[in-house]
Amino acid sequence: MSKVVLGFSGGVDSAVSAALLKKQGREVLGLYLDNAGPEARLDAVKTAEQLGISLEIRDVHAMLEERVCRPFAEAYLRGETPNPCIICNPGLKFRMLLEYAEETGSEHIATGHYARAENGALYKGRPANDQSYMLCRIKREQLDRLVLPLGEYEKTAVRALAEELRLPVAKKPDSMEICFIPDKNYIRWLGERTKLPEAGAFVFHGEVIGTHEGIHRYTVGQRRAGLFNGRKLYISRIDAEKNEIELALWEELFRTEVLAGDFNWLCDEPPEAIRATVRVRHTKWENPPCTAVVCGDLVKISCDEPVRAPARGQSAVLYGGDRVLGGGFIK
Repeated sequence: MSKVVLGFSGGVDSAVSAALLKKQGREVLGLYLDNAGPEARLDAVKTAEQLGISLEIRDVHAMLEERVCRPFAEAYLRGETPNPCIICNPGLKFRMLLEYAEETGSEHIATGHYARAENGALYKGRPANDQSYMLCRIKREQLDRLVLPLGEYEKTAVRALAEELRLPVAKKPDSMEICFIPDKNYIRWLGERTKLPEAGAFVFHGEVIGTHEGIHRYTVGQRRAGLFNGRKLYISRIDAEKNEIELALWEELFRTEVLAGDFNWLCDEPPEAIRATVRVRHTKWENPPCTAVVCGDLVKISCDEPVRAPARGQSAVLYGGDRVLGGGFIK
């Protein structure tokens, strides 16, 4: 019987993943990465017992701080829009899964992500809940051993399976927020860690038209409250050095060229320009055709149709059909 290490949170996705892997005849070793409180840990323990799988619990508070929380806070204060899950997946979650797999002699690792991993390649999941974007920075040695049991499922079907299996987490709400900021108040969280930026200028077409309350309260693409000369204005750029926020009209947010750095290729790096599609944020609808070419340390992405408000720190992810080709941080 082959062994697989499953990232097990005790939620509906990981619980159904465990059941599906067992149905395939695999021995499932659950790994709970503990960064929450005793209640969440107890939920995971009870669900693992009901499923009949072992559960290893490892405290990851220190690693989460070093590899995810601190970089997230620093990026935000630079005026960027980081995605902590994209940072966490390769540097913490999949790293720990692979380490435990080595310790236990397990052939594969698994998670409850809605995407497909086949023969060392990563593909989109079902359109309704595809999470392939979040996995764009996974390392190839992690991907080579990855199994994603929910890749062919939609969330509604997974919940139905959980009901059928009479799992206590069948109706447990989805976790939609940043796991290390459970109360959703990231401004409070930042304020407990560092001195927050002061108020500064709103600038529109080179003219100061108002005062913002601190750059940490805004993200690129966000609408500014109120109207200016009867028009809605939006955040187009955050300049942390000047403590200024540049504003633009809706139609001025769109770009056809995006530069991505620190690019993580999940295929062989192309020696010349390639045709692909691109996502510049985790959305279901914005995936325009593009041409991508490696230019030194950057990948230049020229979109056939403009994309809205590409934000520094977010990820630009390239796709060849359903396959994820790789992703890098928008510059």
